[in-house]
Amino acid sequence: MRIGEVAGRSGIPAKTIRFWEARRLLPAPARTPAGYRDYGPAILERLAFIRHAQAAGLTLEQIRQVLDIRDGGRPPCVHVTGLIARRLGEVEARLAELARARDQLAALAARAAEQDPADCRGYCSILTG
Repeated sequence: MRIGEVAGRSGIPAKTIRFWEARRLLPAPARTPAGYRDYGPAILERLAFIRHAQAAGLTLEQIRQVLDIRDGGRPPCVHVTGLIARRLGEVEARLAELARARDQLAALAARAAEQDPADCRGYCSILTG
């Protein structure tokens, strides 16, 4: 399959496919005598895996690690389990940070609702207290 057909069947733009190839997520494809990329049918499964891994929040480097393990003939699930645990921890930390920001903004909004604009001093007494 040429890159346009792969793009059409996978829903992934040809530009992205070339980018992933350059980042070593995809093996270099065979070439036609005219120099066009010529992919085998297995590329579609690999592209789908990359999309699923991205949706799980893995970076391209982490995805490449998983692919390298699999391409080496080993099952990557133990490695993926660790990546998922690490990503989950990052998401939970970010949620806690966002909750703190929400609480701070709610307190500032309450302060702003109570303040008479005529009493505003300095840069902004809502922010400076």
